[in-house]
Amino acid sequence: MIQHRMGHGDLLDARGRLVEPGWATAEVRRYDRQAIRASGWRIKEWDYYCILTDDHALALTVADNGYLGFVGLSWMDLKSGTAVNHGAARAFPFGRMRMPASADTGDVDQRQGDIHLAFRHEPGGRRLCFSAPGFDSGKGLSGEILLAGMEDDRMVIATPFADAPRAFYYNQKLNCLPASGHAVLGGERIDFAPDRAFAVLDWGRGVWTWENTWYWGSASGLHHGRRFGFNIGHGFGDTSAASENMLFLDGKAHKLAEVTFHLPSGPLDAADWHFTSSDGRFEMTFTPIVDRHDRVAIGPFLTDQHQVFGRYSGKVVLDDGTVLDVEGLTGFAEQVHNRW
Repeated sequence: MIQHRMGHGDLLDARGRLVEPGWATAEVRRYDRQAIRASGWRIKEWDYYCILTDDHALALTVADNGYLGFVGLSWMDLKSGTAVNHGAARAFPFGRMRMPASADTGDVDQRQGDIHLAFRHEPGGRRLCFSAPGFDSGKGLSGEILLAGMEDDRMVIATPFADAPRAFYYNQKLNCLPASGHAVLGGERIDFAPDRAFAVLDWGRGVWTWENTWYWGSASGLHHGRRFGFNIGHGFGDTSAASENMLFLDGKAHKLAEVTFHLPSGPLDAADWHFTSSDGRFEMTFTPIVDRHDRVAIGPFLTDQHQVFGRYSGKVVLDDGTVLDVEGLTGFAEQVHNRW
């Protein structure tokens, strides 16, 4: 697989088509919502953060998906194997949620229902503030977390869709972000320390086709005291110019070729997942702990999400041929099917 590394410039041309499909390790292409030449019903924009420790996971989402906006929180207890989702929808925002055009500038501050989420830039990192008094039948979830490492290499990909020339997916994944701060769940304070709590940012902007299924895997943590993680993905758009598969060690990216997801035949949290790569550089087993499942069906519209949290074990190979043995790295793997 020959992968194309993107240069700097605008993301879209005057016809609203991708100038240059490919990959990068920084935000080299400028996204401009005004340059899109497709219906506002098809535009999808979101910021998603997941903060992981070996015991807990916290997910925060703000999304403007054209005809439907969403803000949400999820809390996963990896010791008890439980997950709780809490969200609120906003009808027909069509860009009025003002999602930033860059992952490196612009703040997000959204209130919907009883939920308040704010993602703010500040010197040294990103501050996440969250509050949802009604979370988990009134237990409540709130807190504040500061993320560092925003200057590290990241996974950036610009992906077209073969049969829809004005559709595209511009995505950035920032892994291994040290997290410090706290959450308060039902009156109990849970602290996050940067030597054992790490976050990933999933920043997505694009124009999507009506129906699609994607697979995503991510992990962030430590390997013998060094920050290590990865992003893997499969099945979404025309990835002939580049995959979204990448390793990260000490803030530096190592590009992978194609990664195949081998899912269990039954429930996605009932047996191990397996991963193989076309270049032999990513061979991994994923052992599930809990499936954060969320399904919403309204008329023809559907989102069916299985984000399974667990531990990765196996081996990876860096760009210079160094082999890393991975054992029990906390992360997640997901299968998502959408008609929207």
